[in-house]
Amino acid sequence: MAATSSSTWTSWREALKVVSQPSQLKKTAALAFVIGTIFFAINQLGLVLSGHADGVVWAKTLMTYLTPFCVSNYSILGATRARGRDRL
Repeated sequence: MAATSSSTWTSWREALKVVSQPSQLKKTAALAFVIGTIFFAINQLGLVLSGHADGVVWAKTLMTYLTPFCVSNYSILGATRARGRDRL
């Protein structure tokens, strides 16, 4: 069944279209940048500035930015899921 509009979804294919809309990507990327930068400064900046950053620190840094990006997209999907259907 097709979604009722381009901002709602009923299947995972439609959900991917919702979160990949340029307007949604701008919002989620901006949020991830702001929150990720705050958490990076709190948790990893000292190691990076002291020159002690290794692969683990950089992997944690990637996760620091990826986590709010994923959470933001999850929230968008929760808010835009078409109602009246069983959960997918």
